Amino acid sequence: MEALEREVVACRRCPRLVEWRERVAREKRAAYRDETYWGRPLPGFGDPAAPVFLLGLAPAAHGANRTGRFFTGDRTADFLVSALHRTGFANRATSRRKDDGLELYGLWISAAVRCAPPQNKPTPAERDNCLPYAARELALLSDTRVVFCLGAFAWDAALRLYGVKPKPKFGHGAEHEVEGVTLLGCYHASQQNTFTGVLTPGMLDAALWRAREICELPQRFGAPG
Repeated sequence: MEALEREVVACRRCPRLVEWRERVAREKRAAYRDETYWGRPLPGFGDPAAPVFLLGLAPAAHGANRTGRFFTGDRTADFLVSALHRTGFANRATSRRKDDGLELYGLWISAAVRCAPPQNKPTPAERDNCLPYAARELALLSDTRVVFCLGAFAWDAALRLYGVKPKPKFGHGAEHEVEGVTLLGCYHASQQNTFTGVLTPGMLDAALWRAREICELPQRFGAPG
């Protein structure tokens, strides 16, 4: 896994993404002008014995692209990680910095695309360039029983990873079993969804509890409902 992480961080396969991630890291957002941005591709992180593989879309330009860890440093991160904490997958409810002490239990976080894309929209070619990294992670994480797909883009990426055809439709709570693994769909925790109520904390919690149920994971914190 360490060798794969080094390869991911050094990747420059997609010229458009390289230019964008590095320009964002140079120009910065005013609120973070005194910080040093990561500005590189991101490796996955979490519990190496995890039965749940959470697959996102891509790093946020001023979130993970700044902090160097997926779902860290923005409101989307706090919405997701607070749910991970409530459902026993994380030891804390916030994700602000790479060195903040966040630990994951039974969960690995990754993404279909490892570089921050302009307007948060990778191209199909960029997705296909990056997917082999997720495939190699899954091969190393031999205990995976659930691929938790955060959003339609991640759902489609997971279907491609497993070669599923015809493709089942994405939806919140959608499930599809393949090769002993359950693909589990969940609306993305983007502000566009959370601010409008498309995804509520209760909906996200329920999806995460379902992942625990499929994996037969014991409760670590609290109880559903």
